[in-house]
Amino acid sequence: MASGTGAVAGAGLSGAEWLAVAVADRGVGSSVARVRQGVVIDEGIARVAAAALLEEVEEIGWRRGEIVARRVRRLGAIELSSVPLVDADVRPAVLDGLRQEGVALLRWTADARGFRERLAFCHRVVGEPWPPVDDTALVEAAERWLEPELSRVRRRSDLGRIDVLAALRRLVPWSARIEEVTPERVEVPSGSKIRIDYSGERPVLAVKVQELFGWDDAPRIAGVPLTVHLLSPAGRPAAVTSDLASFWREGYQAVRAELRGRYPRHPWPENPIGATATRRTNPRRA
Repeated sequence: MASGTGAVAGAGLSGAEWLAVAVADRGVGSSVARVRQGVVIDEGIARVAAAALLEEVEEIGWRRGEIVARRVRRLGAIELSSVPLVDADVRPAVLDGLRQEGVALLRWTADARGFRERLAFCHRVVGEPWPPVDDTALVEAAERWLEPELSRVRRRSDLGRIDVLAALRRLVPWSARIEEVTPERVEVPSGSKIRIDYSGERPVLAVKVQELFGWDDAPRIAGVPLTVHLLSPAGRPAAVTSDLASFWREGYQAVRAELRGRYPRHPWPENPIGATATRRTNPRRA
């Protein structure tokens, strides 16, 4: 009905396109009314009878998971016609969609997720001027970090084409250098540049034991010690430490005893601090 209430027509009226309702009631707990008395009319009579309810409005918003931009003619709650708004600014609809469904609407590549984790670490450990990057904060700041991509979005699928990594870089404070505060990778004694995992409370460096020989102290990230996951030659966890010097003194011999028989082609020196780090296996004997 023009009031917005749903109604069910009784026998003799249910096939009509338009009705003038004289009596309708809604039972307790029912979501719709039942028309008890009414008369069949046409749209012309409806427009005259309810002329005060006629309006034409522009609708721009997020409806049922999609961007809606249209001009609508209504008689109260009854939609008469609609036409698309081809050149409308739909950014309000996109922002509405982000508020409703969150940043999961965007396509998060591994690189974008990793960069966000680095930003989150900066905010948590350093604080200002590094901004928060939790879901709520990203939605609230969407106009800042997602422009100019927002102006090119016309439908839901366009959100999945946004380069989220490039957009996130706009959140780096102008006076800061993220590589100086939270480097993406760190070079270990073997020469390998290993990616740091910032997804947890502390940054994690996962690297094979042989690549760290001679390294008695891992670097700190923004003052926070790296948690080092020492891996076997097969890439499986062998030990975890935030104090490499202590590990070489107290933990390495147990790891060496366990793994050197399983991986005989890899070096297992008695003194790892004095050994040369390597990514390679021992040469085969002739």
